[in-house]
Amino acid sequence: MIISQQKPLADILASLGDSNSVFIVGCAKCATVCKSGGEEEVWQMQEALISSGKSVTGSVIIDEACHMLRVGRDLRGRQQLVDDADASLVMACGAGIQSVSAAIPKKTVAGLDSLFLGNIRRFGQFEQKCSLCGECVLSETAGICPVTACPKGLLNGPCGGMDEGRCEIDAEAECAWAQIFTTVRETGRIANLAESVPPKNYSKIPKPGKLKLK
Repeated sequence: MIISQQKPLADILASLGDSNSVFIVGCAKCATVCKSGGEEEVWQMQEALISSGKSVTGSVIIDEACHMLRVGRDLRGRQQLVDDADASLVMACGAGIQSVSAAIPKKTVAGLDSLFLGNIRRFGQFEQKCSLCGECVLSETAGICPVTACPKGLLNGPCGGMDEGRCEIDAEAECAWAQIFTTVRETGRIANLAESVPPKNYSKIPKPGKLKLK
């Protein structure tokens, strides 16, 4: 899930500039769960824009704002409302914002900041577990990602700053490699850590990424 949060209203108004009429797009998936761009947040944004002197021509909550074909279809279903607006305000992740931008030939304004790919611990609590690095090492590290869990992304054990299992960057956080070592020791796989892991091959994640299923 892409974790996002709303931009401050002042920043959104600055980006809208002299665009007086706005069409708002929300997302029924990630942004809804994060309470940053679902139905309630879109309604609140509409009220805030109207209070700030803007007019809102309409809105839509797209099932998956990152789905480009679905975005195009849903916006065509509201063509007149979209055409009546000077700009579109998109309350979705960066992928969703770009889907709307590709579908509407007019000013597109980002209403959210995309933060990270996150796991849901419980409602309203999100944690980053994966960095989408393109070369997964979880088989060798007991299912704990050192690229993400370690602030330094170390692939071969803890740094010299680790103190009694705690991270030197965040004293309240357990060192990722301390967690890995404890887990592999408990499962009898300590030998897995005997070999050094080579530097990551970042050429495996060229940007922009593309994948076509056959």
